[in-house]
Amino acid sequence: MKATVWICMLPLFLACSQLRAEELQGPTTTTIDPSGTGTSSGTGTAPTTGTGTATPTTEEVTTAEHDSHAPTESNERKAAKPKDTAEYLAPRTKVMPAALLERLWNDSLLRQQKLKAEIEKIEAKRQPTEVVEQTPEQIEAQTMYDNAMDMLGKPRTDKRVAFTLLKKAADFNHLKARAELAWAVLLGHWMDFDFNHAADEFESLVNEGLPEAHMGLGFLYSAGVGGKNVSQPLALIHYSLAALGDNTLAQMAMGYRHLYGINVPISCEKALIHYKRVAKKVASKITFANGPVVHRVRLLDELENPGSHETEIVDYYQLLADKGDVQSQVGLGQLYYQGGKATQQDHQKALEYFTQAANAGNAVGFAFLGKLYLEGSDQIKADNETAFKYFTRASEMGDPVGQSGLGLMYLKGLGVPKDTIKALSYFTQAADQNWVDGQLQLGNMYFTGNGVKTDYKLALKYFNLATHSGHVLAYYNLGVMHAYGLGMLRSCPAAVEFFKTVSERGRWSSRLMHAYSDYKKNRIDEAYMQYSLMAEVGYEVAQSNAAYLLDREEVHVFNDRHEDLIRAFYYWKRAAGQGYSAAQVKLGDYYYYGWGTATDFETSASLYRKASEQHYNAQAMFNLGYMHEQGLGMKKDWHLAKRLYDLAAETNSDAKVPVAIALFKLQMLAKIESIKESPYRFIFYMDESIAANWDLYMITILTLLLGIIMYMRRPFIQPDQPAQQPPADDVAPAVPPVAGVAVGAAADEAALVAGTANAAATSNAASAAAPSSSASNPQNERSPGHSSSSSAAPNGADTLDPTD
Repeated sequence: MKATVWICMLPLFLACSQLRAEELQGPTTTTIDPSGTGTSSGTGTAPTTGTGTATPTTEEVTTAEHDSHAPTESNERKAAKPKDTAEYLAPRTKVMPAALLERLWNDSLLRQQKLKAEIEKIEAKRQPTEVVEQTPEQIEAQTMYDNAMDMLGKPRTDKRVAFTLLKKAADFNHLKARAELAWAVLLGHWMDFDFNHAADEFESLVNEGLPEAHMGLGFLYSAGVGGKNVSQPLALIHYSLAALGDNTLAQMAMGYRHLYGINVPISCEKALIHYKRVAKKVASKITFANGPVVHRVRLLDELENPGSHETEIVDYYQLLADKGDVQSQVGLGQLYYQGGKATQQDHQKALEYFTQAANAGNAVGFAFLGKLYLEGSDQIKADNETAFKYFTRASEMGDPVGQSGLGLMYLKGLGVPKDTIKALSYFTQAADQNWVDGQLQLGNMYFTGNGVKTDYKLALKYFNLATHSGHVLAYYNLGVMHAYGLGMLRSCPAAVEFFKTVSERGRWSSRLMHAYSDYKKNRIDEAYMQYSLMAEVGYEVAQSNAAYLLDREEVHVFNDRHEDLIRAFYYWKRAAGQGYSAAQVKLGDYYYYGWGTATDFETSASLYRKASEQHYNAQAMFNLGYMHEQGLGMKKDWHLAKRLYDLAAETNSDAKVPVAIALFKLQMLAKIESIKESPYRFIFYMDESIAANWDLYMITILTLLLGIIMYMRRPFIQPDQPAQQPPADDVAPAVPPVAGVAVGAAADEAALVAGTANAAATSNAASAAAPSSSASNPQNERSPGHSSSSSAAPNGADTLDPTD
């Protein structure tokens, strides 16, 4: 049977092997004779006609004729069919992809031409728009608006004058001026609160299609002020419309909501689109100075760690700088150059201190003088020649700031001819000394291929080094590389994170400093409104600070404690979602106590665990230990509770005292449990009220013990003892002797008569205590007319004055 099967399969195997051999020889190519004679070349090719078309061979014709007469097909002919098909399709295998691509390209061109024709037809039907010339009032209003916004953007200007100009521009119905005034009365920014007026203005300006008005209405619906009930869907609609109108804050708000899924589905790509637009605006405004420094002060951290006041430190350095201390001069110059938490940016003062340091031969002073003259400001006119001189002096002294400055001037041709080779050399020297500007510019050269061969890996290296110092442009460039996958795999989350960091460094971030200034001036409501606005656009610091003010009952905008707790809960939740450990602990407290939400021990414990594991928060460790001790939201485990208590004490020294008390309590509980398992367990079942309120009795006993210990340890003060007075019965008659010796003689005589040793001892003690009566009683000398016999009574020993 098996032999028969193999015999039947043998012809099929032979046919398949023949087909495989022909396929390995390659596709059959047909050549056309240019002369038109129909000759062909190549193995297995078909002859062609004069027109270049292939004609079937004799074998193919006979095969076809044979097929038409054969009623059935044998195995050999079935196996030959794929061979004929392969030979027929082989000449087309290389031609078909090219033809298909050409056809698709022609179709796309045709569609583009049709679309262009339709657009031209529509444009032809549209009536030409007339250019409306502005009236003199409109021109004047625009000028006043521009001047006012310029004054508001500068730190050292009179803001009252700016708002006066805005009011005049608003009187001419300047839409943006009206919007700015509405924002001012909404936030209490240099003007008094008037929420209703702001709401009316925004609603009126929305009909004009102003993006700033849509942003204002969105904030009103989100915050629930100005007569608007909280409505996140309406807020989302207005934020979307404002973002389409290129409003920066609205774009940030939409990017933040898409990133964390707040009332919208989570979409990294949509968040990337919004944040990239804002980051591009910020990067275009960054200069050589790396932008303004914004201090993000968390009020909760400042409460727990107050630290030193900046003004006191500035005064101290001012004193040292006036005495000629070069390092203090450089430090004050850098402080005024970038601005501090309580110090406004002032390039004029920075120029004075850097000049003093440069006169003392300090390289940093020369370098920063070059930066001041290279950039220019309102107080200092830009001068490339002076900047080059100072940069050269600093570079000769090996300062990286000066080297980076020279590299930038040669790279851009600022006052000197462009020379990328010199620029590369100077940037390399500065980068080798870990100067951030040198690292950034070197990364830019490798990224763009300016003067060097493009190398994304080196660009990535230097950009990462520059981000360690927080340079904004380095974050932006890394965002671009991650967004487009340049030199690495594309990563949307990483790109969004970089672009978000850049977006939060724009000039609008100065509102955080203004809010902090209002808080220090005890203008709590004004500070809260500005923090809540920045919280809407995604600033974690603003979210935590707004929640902090609501939590401490310092905000009087709503006058409802329950509403305050609900708002604080959502602000803590958003701040915790961005990784702030203290906010995670506070959110856990809200879930634990049911503030602004329903009580949920499991969620509270998970938040405590996240803060303790990811950020090593001592408070979270302590709270988690307590929940393990009580079995709240998790299984009761005293051993794990003790471990968490110990970790909290090791993490933060301030937690040692509460941890010691908690451990003592834990030991007492363990002792009580051991007693319950002993023969003395009947004590705990004597009265149910005692067992139910054992903690109150324990606190009472501990308080009594503490009081007794404090009473026993108080210092014992001995009162002053007055001089001992003789008893009235023992006073002798006032018969003083004539001489001081008489008393002693009478006492000796009495002792001899009595014949007792006790009397002698008493007499000797008396005589030793008072050797003379005149010394003890001065009145004896002024008593004349008494003889010694009158004092020698028979019982003279009994009449002896005990004071003698």
